[in-house]
Amino acid sequence: MDFSFFEQRISKIKDLPLPGESSHHKMVPEFRVNELLQAKSNKELPRKAAVMALFYPSQNAETQLLFILRKTYKGVHSNQVAFPGGKAEIEDANLMVTALRETHEEVGVHPDDIDVLKELSEIYIPPSNFDVLPFIGVYKKPKPFVIQETEVEALLEVSLAELLSDESITIKNITTSYAKNVDVPAFKLNGYIVWGATAMMLSEIKVLLKQVL
Repeated sequence: MDFSFFEQRISKIKDLPLPGESSHHKMVPEFRVNELLQAKSNKELPRKAAVMALFYPSQNAETQLLFILRKTYKGVHSNQVAFPGGKAEIEDANLMVTALRETHEEVGVHPDDIDVLKELSEIYIPPSNFDVLPFIGVYKKPKPFVIQETEVEALLEVSLAELLSDESITIKNITTSYAKNVDVPAFKLNGYIVWGATAMMLSEIKVLLKQVL
């Protein structure tokens, strides 16, 4: 999709109500939905984090969405596809500042260059005890990305057309922190599988985008 058209239409997203859990649960195994709801109601002092879904034009002026592939490490989110972002720090005035700061650190995009359009629905991640708040941002005049090599293994740049395609949804058999060899709904983007919390966020984004594009 041409970025100029995207830029004209995307501002309408600000006035849309958030679909929230109804969109999140599309990317959760059926047996897991009640477990997540129960974990959310029983959570105690979760840590806070924020991420940025960053849209920008490619060199051919096509609209793209940026993901990162996290490094392999001893943790529940090792080697997963995610949005740029991370945990809140004491000095962050709010979670939007967290998302902007972390995006700057991980992929080199300065906060002043991002137009934050919308705060999305918060997602609780039981395995790591994080409440994560996603934001949609637009990076209109992108400069080359600079990855934080200690945190980021690679960048995944996905066309908006691929994201919006019905063929982007698949089923993947994986072993997770809550089950072994379980089939989960996922996005297949540029050959990568996006599942879990990031897929839940992406599902909400996709619902919103389809209302304005």
